[in-house]
Amino acid sequence: MRPGPDVYKINDHILKIKSLLTEMESMARDFPALSRNSKRALASIKMLELNVSDMIAMDLVER
Repeated sequence: MRPGPDVYKINDHILKIKSLLTEMESMARDFPALSRNSKRALASIKMLELNVSDMIAMDLVER
């Protein structure tokens, strides 16, 4: 049987991406396309959080 993915490592990546996108969005005051696309990407990251990060927060994943 193959080992499953390391959801803790995936969660760390999700949180890093979210942080970077949030920072980019805050820098995009004079760049509307960057602001819109950052918001769209953050919506996708939110879906990943619901899939992975929430499982960890609810302690549904074994270490």
